[in-house]
Amino acid sequence: MISWICKPFDTLTADELYAMLRLRNEVFVVEQHCVFQDADNKDQASFHVMGWQQNRLIACARLVPPGVAYEEASIGRVVTVITARGSGIGRELLKQAIAGCRNHFGNFGIRIGAQVHLQAFYGSLGFVPTGGIYPEDGIAHIQMLLS
Repeated sequence: MISWICKPFDTLTADELYAMLRLRNEVFVVEQHCVFQDADNKDQASFHVMGWQQNRLIACARLVPPGVAYEEASIGRVVTVITARGSGIGRELLKQAIAGCRNHFGNFGIRIGAQVHLQAFYGSLGFVPTGGIYPEDGIAHIQMLLS
């Protein structure tokens, strides 16, 4: 069973923050070979959704308030451990993140910068493309919006 929590940055424990940064590093930097500045000063303003299983962080995402990354609220740094992919954990993570955005920021639009190969996945959750494909950290992305 997965235990979901959503917390603002300033209430994260050192162990939670370390686990979150480690998972993001494992996937984005090591697995996807992206050299990028993960510490972008948006975490401090954000809420963080974390999925824990047997004291191990297996999924997380950050919920960025409107006006920080985009005019709308946004969901970013969406990540799951490789061993959990294909199990539905990503869909549950996004449902938790969408509910968290609605709860903390209101019933407004949610914008994401999605990796293009995940466009159908995000589309199945109601996100629609709002522009063309663009490169970000060497990976094709597309902006999508959930109204």
